[in-house]
Amino acid sequence: MHRNGPSEDIDEAALTVTPPKRQAAGVTAVTVALKRAVEEMGVLRTTRTLTRVNQVHGFDCPGCAWPEPTGHRRPAEFCENGAKAVAEEATLRTVTPEFFAAHSIRELADKSGYWLGQQGRLTHPMVLRPGDTHYSPIAWDDAYRLIAENLRALPAPDAAVFYTSGRTSNETAFLYQLLVRSYGTNNLPDCSNMCHESSGAALSNAIGIGKGSVTIDDFAAADLILVAGQNPGTNHPRMLSALADAKAEGAKIIAINPLPETGLLGFRDPQTVRGFTSGVDIADEFLQIRLGGDMALMRGLARLLIEADDRAPGSVLDREFIDAHCAGFPAYEKQARAVDFETVLAATGLTMDELEHTARLLAASKGTIVCWAMGLTQHTHAVATIEEATNVLLLRGMIGKPGAGVCPVRGHSNVQGDRTMGIWEKMPDRFLDALDREFGITSPREHGLDTVDSIRAMRDGRVRVFVGMGGNFASATPDTEVTEAALRDCALTVQISTKLNRSHLVHGRTALILPTLGRTDADLRDGHKQQVSVEDSMSMVHLSTGRLTPVSEHLRSEVAIVCELASALFGPDHPVPWRELSLDYDLIRASISRVVPGCADYNTKVRDRNGFQLPHPPRDRREFATATGRANFAANDLSWTPVPPGKLILQTMRSHDQYNTTIYGLDDRYRGIHHGRKVVLVHPEDIAEFGFAEGDLVDVVSEWADGVERRVANFRLVGYPTPRGNAAAYYPETNPLVALDHVAARSNTPVSKAVVIRFEPATAPEVLP
Repeated sequence: MHRNGPSEDIDEAALTVTPPKRQAAGVTAVTVALKRAVEEMGVLRTTRTLTRVNQVHGFDCPGCAWPEPTGHRRPAEFCENGAKAVAEEATLRTVTPEFFAAHSIRELADKSGYWLGQQGRLTHPMVLRPGDTHYSPIAWDDAYRLIAENLRALPAPDAAVFYTSGRTSNETAFLYQLLVRSYGTNNLPDCSNMCHESSGAALSNAIGIGKGSVTIDDFAAADLILVAGQNPGTNHPRMLSALADAKAEGAKIIAINPLPETGLLGFRDPQTVRGFTSGVDIADEFLQIRLGGDMALMRGLARLLIEADDRAPGSVLDREFIDAHCAGFPAYEKQARAVDFETVLAATGLTMDELEHTARLLAASKGTIVCWAMGLTQHTHAVATIEEATNVLLLRGMIGKPGAGVCPVRGHSNVQGDRTMGIWEKMPDRFLDALDREFGITSPREHGLDTVDSIRAMRDGRVRVFVGMGGNFASATPDTEVTEAALRDCALTVQISTKLNRSHLVHGRTALILPTLGRTDADLRDGHKQQVSVEDSMSMVHLSTGRLTPVSEHLRSEVAIVCELASALFGPDHPVPWRELSLDYDLIRASISRVVPGCADYNTKVRDRNGFQLPHPPRDRREFATATGRANFAANDLSWTPVPPGKLILQTMRSHDQYNTTIYGLDDRYRGIHHGRKVVLVHPEDIAEFGFAEGDLVDVVSEWADGVERRVANFRLVGYPTPRGNAAAYYPETNPLVALDHVAARSNTPVSKAVVIRFEPATAPEVLP
């Protein structure tokens, strides 16, 4: 296998713009998915993989974390973007030592992330030593020895950070955090720090657990579903099927988003007859809210609900639930009654009619679910916004009943499982105590560094070694210039990866690439087939079994890499039986059952056809493990994101042809963007007001309190139905605009949905066709 990807890189001059689509999925999605899969995998490999995605005894999709149905599963239990994710991983293209010999670091660094990813799967461990211009092969044992020597040479364990992406299995995550804590640090940043950390902080305070409270079956039982700050048609396409099923049962759906996203407007399910004819209009109402206005919306709705209950006492507020299960209601009620509707309308851009109509739907609903994603979590007031949305549900008693609850829709598959298994810089002492009892180690108790603080520590010279378990840290993080400089200042960077990406080229003085198996690959240890487990967005845990022959005999599983590195680092006398754990994953799960809350009898329960659901006291028993022992109403000062005169507020977002930092292709067909990525979607009247025309090339300059000018060049202005004063553009291309220190209060999440920008004429305009 040695079919490298395309030699041509992105040509932004080829970019074209067409009107946005009105319906998502359908026959086109099937055609695109199969075409991409066959190009990457060939016909036979495509058949062998796609028929096993998200199936019992198959493998979990490496894309999003949307759950599988608990009953009958469709023959094609995947979406277009899931098929793309599988094709990316199961590709026949390979990146061999010969590839690295032919391409210098300087040459590769000039390539786009799209081009790098298209080259294929990594096949051999590679090293870049000080002064080298090319990566060269290294033996596995030598690679482990090099890492161990660097870690032992540090002045303290806290001079290293160990990053994790959401792809990692439960077994790997559990062992990884065990290795890190055995070494002596809690520096375990992960991708959650940049996405749903705000959700965890808000929900832990409000209901005592940082996870959503609904199940997939609750969607069919709900009669009102709010989808806020989320684009399921691209980011979680299988969610559209659940929403369509809910509508079939009589539910109403309200989309709350700055952009009119195609998937929430119309959906053609390619596995139903209706999907080939008329499709389904998903959203009954579309509230086109201004960026950062969601907290104000929820506060306004709360006032209307309270006043409606004044007119008919006991008919709107669930006083019995509030009195029996909640704390903090009087202070919150006073605050909600005092909110000024003119402020709410200015912050949201909505009308009073829209506000009142939404409140009537909430008041009439017997089961309400609120779903959200990055559109709520990546603001300075993100935690307060999610608490405000939870307040509205608490007013109506919508926690711990069928068809109701909070639903933070996680992004990457198993990002939630990683946290359950201990990938967190602030794990509670009860978890660490159980870990120490199980393995005879002494875990550090001082909290570690999250993602933003890790970048700061590398920048300031306090962290000298970076280890990345999956992901693409350099591209996923904010303030790209600062982050890349911080990585380059490390003594050693280690990337455990399946494919080539930007992080391999933004390296420390010494760098390692360690190639690992993917979800689709068969994992054999001493001739015995191993299985891993994952947790979806709704706390369901199930097995995942890869079956494909790996593209290289030199690949090793993530479990093996962790265990073999630990053996090299700690030596044969360490109390953790690393070798035994690496050879039999049931032994790992047995330890998980004794350490991780809710995982008793793990090996038995995970082998159930549908896996098992982790306990969730608010959902299961209306019990709340908060400081008050109750669900807490939060009384926060109202915040929103005003637009400075002459400026815009930018949100970063994904294209339909990407997943996180992985770029599958160059067509965001739902939004009408083709053959390119460097665009800014802006209301046509804003474009004209700033003295530009649609199609102009501009430099985008961000403004923040530190006074540093951050700039990205040669972006095409595209007229789009955004709210006035708001704009949108793809990441990672616009991550350089996000200031490292511009973070959400209480979660430290980068504020990627509220970047103040201005436009300047392109300083080095490209030649247009």
